[in-house]
Amino acid sequence: MLKAGDRAPGFSNPDADMDIIESSQFRGKNLVLFFYVRDDTPGCTAEAIEFSELENNFAKLGASVLGVSRDDCIKHGEFRDKHGIGVRLLADKEHATCEAYGVLQDKEVDGVMRRTAVRATFVIDKQGVIRHALYGVPSRGHAAEVLQLVKDLN
Repeated sequence: MLKAGDRAPGFSNPDADMDIIESSQFRGKNLVLFFYVRDDTPGCTAEAIEFSELENNFAKLGASVLGVSRDDCIKHGEFRDKHGIGVRLLADKEHATCEAYGVLQDKEVDGVMRRTAVRATFVIDKQGVIRHALYGVPSRGHAAEVLQLVKDLN
C-alpha cells in the first residue's frame, strides 16, 4: 500500500473514448485519482456522480479528477453516458495501475477467493508526490472530503 510522501506510480490507460491518458499529462497540476470496483454498481455510481458534480470545484483549484476501474472502455462509455458522469474514467483491464497503487486484494465472494479492487483515492500534488492515500473509502460523501484535502494543498 502506498502512503503520503511516496512518489505516485506512473500510469498509461485508455479512457472511455479510447484515448490514452498518461500520468505525465498532469505534471504541474494536482491530481485526484479514485479507484472504484465496477461500473454501474450503486456505490460506485454514487461516487462517480459526486466527483462529477464537484469537477468544476476541483478545476478551480487546479486539480484534475480521474476514476479508474478494471472495466473496459466500452463499459466506461456506457456507464458515463447512462449516468452523466463528467470525470474521465480510465480502463485498467491489465490491472497494472491497480497493482501499482495497491488497490487489489483477495476477497471471498460467494465462497470463492477472488482478486478484487478496494475503493481508494489518491491526492497527488504538482510534483507527483502522494499527499493523501485513502484506502477503503466510503462511496457517498467522499468526493466533498477529497475536495477539502485539495483546498488544503493550495
